[in-house]
Amino acid sequence: LYVLLAAAIINFCGDVIMVPNSNPWVGGAAGAAWATVFSQYGALIMFWRWMTTRPKVGVDKGQGLKLNWKKLGGMFGSKKHDNIINEEDETKRVDVTQGIMELTGTSAEGKSRRKQFRAFLGSKNLLKGIRLQSSYESLHSAKEDRPAIVKSSPKTRGFLADGKLTLRDYLSVSKIDAPTAKEFAPFVIPVTTTSIGRISGYIAMSHVASSTLGTFDMAAHQIIFSIFCCLTPIVDALSQVAQSFVPSIHGIKAKSEARANALRKTINNFRKVGACFGVLLVSLVSMIPLISRYFTSDPLVMQKVNGAIPGVALFLIVNGLMCAGEGSLLGQKDLVFLRNSYALFFFTVPAYMLRLKYRALAGLQTVGIGTMWAAFSSYNLIRTTIFHVRLALLQRRTDRQIEK
Repeated sequence: LYVLLAAAIINFCGDVIMVPNSNPWVGGAAGAAWATVFSQYGALIMFWRWMTTRPKVGVDKGQGLKLNWKKLGGMFGSKKHDNIINEEDETKRVDVTQGIMELTGTSAEGKSRRKQFRAFLGSKNLLKGIRLQSSYESLHSAKEDRPAIVKSSPKTRGFLADGKLTLRDYLSVSKIDAPTAKEFAPFVIPVTTTSIGRISGYIAMSHVASSTLGTFDMAAHQIIFSIFCCLTPIVDALSQVAQSFVPSIHGIKAKSEARANALRKTINNFRKVGACFGVLLVSLVSMIPLISRYFTSDPLVMQKVNGAIPGVALFLIVNGLMCAGEGSLLGQKDLVFLRNSYALFFFTVPAYMLRLKYRALAGLQTVGIGTMWAAFSSYNLIRTTIFHVRLALLQRRTDRQIEK
């Protein structure tokens, strides 16, 4: 999180410095792009520093009770030698020889010291001092008996510090661990098609907006898409969390009723969280008319932006459920279904967007960004429904497999 925060600060500072520049190579949109590049390289350097530097292992020694030996030395120390105190390895040395001689003798030089000592013996300070010393010895003994507490450090930090990994190791095929690669191989195609399937819809929308719609629609699409990209990561992590929790339950070999109930309860909990996040995202989308004036001063562009809000809201209200369903399917290793689903979405979503482009150019339909986002939200609604219907079928299969 510190690295991401630092990268965001670098990006912000780069935008402030470079975007106002009049040079076409380093100002304006180019300046914003350069600021992003600098922030990414800054994050790369910080991550590399984190992974190649071992943490310092520390021991919490605790804080014990410390007596003020200077004040005690004032009673027994020598006036001539100014209460000499030496500190070596946290050991306090006090010269009390002269003070003892004056207390036990009859010299006139120690008369005031003997008077002070008799007053101390008759006061309550003596009992207080004994209790203080007893408390100190108890704490000191407990500190010695207490095991040392080693500060834990993140496991990822310094795992490249031994210098065994080099750039050649990353590029050499012979260095690949075949058994480990075999375990990850089934996930390559589904995860790849998932990412590409999402991006294909965004690319198709941008193509239709830039090649078919007017300048105002294109400007409104950029504003809406920027806000959309800021909101979607809020629930994207729900898919990764589901991939972490569901396998631990689905991987239990015993086909018991407890396993089936735990799997059902876990998936339902993710559904509830996804629905709550959907409501949160819609509430944030409802604020777009209030903040759109900070992106543009053109009233026509703001009108176009407001026209896309229903489609964006419909997309985001089910996006949490979609991420929960996608992560739960990945957690149950339903990889073939996800691969086929996203392969289908990869072709159908751009095909429908291109159909909108054709109808707009032919004058058969009035197409704006509101139309595009309505179509895109319909795709997300269909995808969410398919995922959760599939989860229901898998749950029924799990219930039938319960061992009596």
